Amino acid sequence: MGKVLLAFLAVLLAIFARTFLDVCNKLGVFKDLAEIEPGNCHLIKGIEYGSEDISILPGGLALISSGLKYPLLPQPSPDQPGQIFLVDLNKPTLRAEELRISRGFDVESFNPHGLSTYVEKDGTILVFVVNHPKHDSTVELFKFEEEHHSLTHLKTIRHNLLNNVNDIIAMSSQSFYATNDHYYSNYYLMILEFFLGLSLSNVVYYSPFEVKVVATGYGFLNGIDISVDGKYIFLAETAGRRILVMKINPNHILTEIKSLTVEIAPDNLEVDPKTGDIWTGGCWNAWKMLLYNPENPPGSEVIRIENILSKDPKVTQVYVNNGTVLQGTSVATVYKDRLVIGTIFHKALYCEFGHS
Repeated sequence: MGKVLLAFLAVLLAIFARTFLDVCNKLGVFKDLAEIEPGNCHLIKGIEYGSEDISILPGGLALISSGLKYPLLPQPSPDQPGQIFLVDLNKPTLRAEELRISRGFDVESFNPHGLSTYVEKDGTILVFVVNHPKHDSTVELFKFEEEHHSLTHLKTIRHNLLNNVNDIIAMSSQSFYATNDHYYSNYYLMILEFFLGLSLSNVVYYSPFEVKVVATGYGFLNGIDISVDGKYIFLAETAGRRILVMKINPNHILTEIKSLTVEIAPDNLEVDPKTGDIWTGGCWNAWKMLLYNPENPPGSEVIRIENILSKDPKVTQVYVNNGTVLQGTSVATVYKDRLVIGTIFHKALYCEFGHS
């Protein structure tokens, strides 16, 4: 009996050790990187408390979500409502301007996460924003009024399948794909789900006529974007450190056709409309995010993925900082010769390629 008990305890210890090491690897505990700066980099003025997601309109105006409050992550401004900023990327020096939101919308509980823009044929710009008001999960639909630098709230979308939404990609003026980064909504079960590495995350397709889960069985699905030709959805599986390529079927179901393992826990994904390259950011020492200390802050990393559909995709480290400039990168995207980098709770940065 004693030998059986010892064997059982040894198995439990081995499982615990393996789980512990896996969590440490996911959080970048053993990772050490040399700093990289791809040109002349500057902070975007006016952003202090996060730039979690960025969507660039065709003319170079960028919409940026800010002020995310999320479990386990630092919250430097817990009492300040979230905001959507506007940045004109065509100007020599970048400065963020807060967009006014129309009356009737509960601004005080606004907690924006991922966002996506959709331009209709008549030029109307719609903005889909993931929101977490009062620990809930909704999608807010706005109309962007460029001349007034404001957002007019059109409607709030709620559904029991949109229970833990992280990011979103608009497919039309009424439909979108969204990632649920975890299955459980209960705070403690959510933590357990993440640290045990349970693959319960999913993707939901939403339209006024149909709402359904279209992909499931992944570990903390995060960023989502669409290929330039509109045939594929790209997903960031943060826990698995993978970029997933999903074929869009006529019934909206997503079929995985390949995955690419990367040396980063990818957050949001942004596809360059000119080249098709995928840009993503992440925190390479995420354990410092969970145990936040401003004297020893989490770092930032950006990678570019070229030709992901080919047999030999190219992955390049483009930006790395130890946290002295930028903490906890969540997104990276390009416009002309500028790289724009956002963070979960910190500042935002832009780098001018070819300048030093």
